[in-house]
Amino acid sequence: MSGAPLSEAHDVRERPGRFAVGVIGTGRVGSVLGAALSRAGHRVVAASAVSDRSRRRAAELLPGTPLLPPPEVAAAAELLVLAVPDDVLPELIGGLAETGLLRAGQTVVHPSGRHGIGVLEPARTAGALPLALHPVMTFTGTDVDLARLTGCSFGVTAPEAFRPMAEALVVEMGGEPEWIAEADRALYHAALAFGANYLTTLVAQSADLLARIGVGAPGRMLGPLLGATLDNTLRSGDAALTGPVARGDAGTVAAHLEELARVSGSRAGDPLVNAYLALARLTADRALEAGLLAPERAGELLKVLNDDRAQS
Repeated sequence: MSGAPLSEAHDVRERPGRFAVGVIGTGRVGSVLGAALSRAGHRVVAASAVSDRSRRRAAELLPGTPLLPPPEVAAAAELLVLAVPDDVLPELIGGLAETGLLRAGQTVVHPSGRHGIGVLEPARTAGALPLALHPVMTFTGTDVDLARLTGCSFGVTAPEAFRPMAEALVVEMGGEPEWIAEADRALYHAALAFGANYLTTLVAQSADLLARIGVGAPGRMLGPLLGATLDNTLRSGDAALTGPVARGDAGTVAAHLEELARVSGSRAGDPLVNAYLALARLTADRALEAGLLAPERAGELLKVLNDDRAQS
């Protein structure tokens, strides 16, 4: 049998052509994705930046790229990356479409987690190919992120016929494509917020409480504990649950609530107490379902968690 090996032929068929790339929004995400596409062999021909910080990122990660107004970036791009805040995205797309800057044959990509391709309908109506490629990573906006893209999952949503192209772009940037249905985008993003955004809040709050009692280096104390917890949870799920809620230690949980109320000054409507209660109730439900929390111990615990005084 002559010709290229099957694997090579597959790569050639699915690999997108070399694009002239435009990046609207050189914030932490846009600048890095532009650099990743450049590293993959595409040409970043134009970018837009509003703040001084964005301009510095563009200079560092997209050196030599002209910084132009968004309409000029759109006009120059074959592959247009719209890396703007979620709430700004619909207005930006609508405005570009209304002024005729989105056109047939153009590929329009956004890295938003919340949105799928529905928000790109004006681009699709204009004949452009809409792609949602969301990197599941927190960004610093530096070249450190380029290394982190290797093996990073991307939430991919695209018209079925162009799914291979969307996935190929992700692979070119070093990522691993994960198909997310349009209807599931909001829940997908909520799941990531639970795991990433609120993790920062929880860890920072824990560090604040430790600092309040005089622990000099809360991060050093928490690091090994949190690292082991994250690793165990990713490996074992609910089976990794430990602590007073999973054990049904109602007295310990009650003491926690009393101290948190004292620290906050009042239990009534306090966000810190309410957050502890909400997480403890969710943890109790999961521990019960996983068989970790014995039903006979759950009763007293739930009395503490559902005490009217704890809710008021």
